[in-house]
Amino acid sequence: MRMIAFVFAVTFGTLTHSSRVIELSDRFPEIRKDSGIWLVQFYAPWCGHCKKLEPIWLHVAQALTRTNIKVGKVDVTKFPNVASEFKAYATPTIKFLRPDYEHTYNGERTKKALVDYALRMAGPPVQEIRQMESIDKLRNQSQLFFLYVGDREGFLWDVYYMIASQLQPHIFFYSINDAMGREILGILKTPVILVHKEGEQYFYNAKDEYNDSQLENLNSTLFKWISQERFETFPKISNENLKEVMQTGKYIVLAIVEENRAKQVSEDMLKFRNKVETLSRKKRDVYHEHFQFGWMGNGDLANSILMDRIALPYLLVLNSSTYHHHVPDDDPAVMSVEAIEDFLEQVINHTSPVYGGDALHINLARRFFDLKRNLEDMWQGNPLLLVVVFSLPSMFFLLILWACCCSDIIDADDEEEYDDLASHEKRE
Repeated sequence: MRMIAFVFAVTFGTLTHSSRVIELSDRFPEIRKDSGIWLVQFYAPWCGHCKKLEPIWLHVAQALTRTNIKVGKVDVTKFPNVASEFKAYATPTIKFLRPDYEHTYNGERTKKALVDYALRMAGPPVQEIRQMESIDKLRNQSQLFFLYVGDREGFLWDVYYMIASQLQPHIFFYSINDAMGREILGILKTPVILVHKEGEQYFYNAKDEYNDSQLENLNSTLFKWISQERFETFPKISNENLKEVMQTGKYIVLAIVEENRAKQVSEDMLKFRNKVETLSRKKRDVYHEHFQFGWMGNGDLANSILMDRIALPYLLVLNSSTYHHHVPDDDPAVMSVEAIEDFLEQVINHTSPVYGGDALHINLARRFFDLKRNLEDMWQGNPLLLVVVFSLPSMFFLLILWACCCSDIIDADDEEEYDDLASHEKRE
């Protein structure tokens, strides 16, 4: 182990924290194509988000120790050429690297999300399961995954594999043969595709046979089904995964509460969130086609969308296709389950008022509101800092202006003195 550590230190850079995370140098672009599979973070020492990610990154490296995935990081302030080579223009940037492939991670920065991402990317798009114990283990976990049951051939398999290749960074795809499908799942007729989530199985409504003319329709319908089923019934939605959730094409129902720094939710907020979650689970058959439910731990996104400071808890419905939104007339904090159902029915029937959208003038108004809100928050949090931030550029500008004006005055005085002297000499 010490010899391996020494080789890595000499070849790539510095080994940190019990040899789990490798500090990479400017030699990395030259040798990474011959050094296997990497999960690399591009960071800057001054970056607040990077500092927040640092302990998580250590846990990720530890979790991947027994795999063939090496975990490293690059200081972009020391090696800007490396950041430029990999187009890592923001910090932190996380990339998965194979010798002939690279992908930028855009998901949640949690240990589980990052480890799952690395494990998915390190394997084939569809991982074949050949042992009974493996599928039993998967089913007993809380992990959401898609499963193809049957022979790995034919139109359904080809489309499934193609979609898995596109969505590999986001979700797990597996396959098992007919015999395992019959013994473990009781499936008598194959091929079939199912999604396993929250202890339940939901099947894709596939036809018995497909031909060439139906291939395009199969591709679109299967992709739509997988996109709609790839999230839990009531996941936590953040700024990092909101874009992915919007790809479901559904209305996004957000129960917005307030978390403290310890990620805890007060009893009143929790009561409201549980009310919406219970509705989403009990009425899945009614609402699943139209809505993707979820919750958020702060009101920043809603404030930006509504261009107002909302009181929490709050209920917001986003149209993922048009970016319009709907809000209930009643106070969400006191809405009954029946009142929430009536509101959702109005959204489905297009009788609920529509607000917002994605027009240019609305986006500009939101940017102005966000700037105003950030300045107000900065003033309330640290007014002295705000004064310094705005006064220094102003003073610098005034200094430049004063220097330019004074320079003109001095030059003018010099010219006048020169003209007077020349005139005097001419008279003499």
